[in-house]
Amino acid sequence: MKAPANIDSQEPVITIEDLWKSFGSNDVLKGFNLNVRQGENVAVMGKSGSGKSVLIKCIIGLIAIDKGTLNVLGRSVPDLDQKELDTLRTEVGFQFQGSALYDSMTVRENLEFPLRRHPEKVKDISIHELVMESLDSVGLVHAVDMMPEELSGGMKKRIALARTLIMRPKIILYDEPTSGLDPVTGREISLLINEIQKRFNTAAIIITHDLGCAKITSNRMVILHEGRNHAEATYDELYQSKDEAVKAFFT
Repeated sequence: MKAPANIDSQEPVITIEDLWKSFGSNDVLKGFNLNVRQGENVAVMGKSGSGKSVLIKCIIGLIAIDKGTLNVLGRSVPDLDQKELDTLRTEVGFQFQGSALYDSMTVRENLEFPLRRHPEKVKDISIHELVMESLDSVGLVHAVDMMPEELSGGMKKRIALARTLIMRPKIILYDEPTSGLDPVTGREISLLINEIQKRFNTAAIIITHDLGCAKITSNRMVILHEGRNHAEATYDELYQSKDEAVKAFFT
C-alpha cells in the first residue's frame, strides 16, 4: 500500500471554526471545527445525512453558512462576492460523486472546457499540453479522443480527476471518490489520490463511506457526528477507540 505523503508544513489552507448550517428546523452542522494543512489528506466519515456533502459545499461557497468562521487559502468565504468566489474555485478542485462528465464531449473536450472558461490558467503551456499532462497524471493518455459512454466507471472517475487537475488546484474536495466501484478499482482510485497528493502537494478533504479508501488515503480522519467533529485521529487510532459512536464505523 502506498501511504499518503508525510506532512511537513503546518500552514493551514482550510480553517473552520464553530460552523453552523441549518435548513429550516433541521440543524445539520452544529459548531463544526476543522483545520486542514497544506499537503494533507483528511478523510471525513459520517452517517448518511450527517452533513458531509453540506460541509464541502460550504467550503466552496455553494451553500451559505449561518454562522462561524470559514477561511480557505487565507480568504473568508462568507465575505467573498461572486467574482471572488469564482476565482477561489479555480484553486479548489471539486470531485463530484458522479464524475459529472459532459456526455456530448470527448475526453479532450471535457478537459479543455474549464480552461476555456478560465484562459488565465493557460500561460507558458498550450491547452493540448495541459490536457495530455493531466491525462498522464491519471494514466489515461490513450483515452483522449474517447467519448464518456466508452469509459468504464473507474475510467470516468480518473477523467473527472484529470479535469480537476488541469486547473492546478491547491485543494481538492473529493465527494465519495470510490462510490459505485468494485473493490479493486476503488483501491486503484484511492492509491491515485495519494499519488496526486505527493506529486502536486495538494490538500484534500475526502468524503467517504469506504473504510478502505479512508485507510489508504488519510493522514487524519474525522468522524462527523451530530453536526460536530466528534473524533479526530489517524485511522489506526480511531480503529482502536472505545467510543461507541466511533466504533460504529468499524464494525
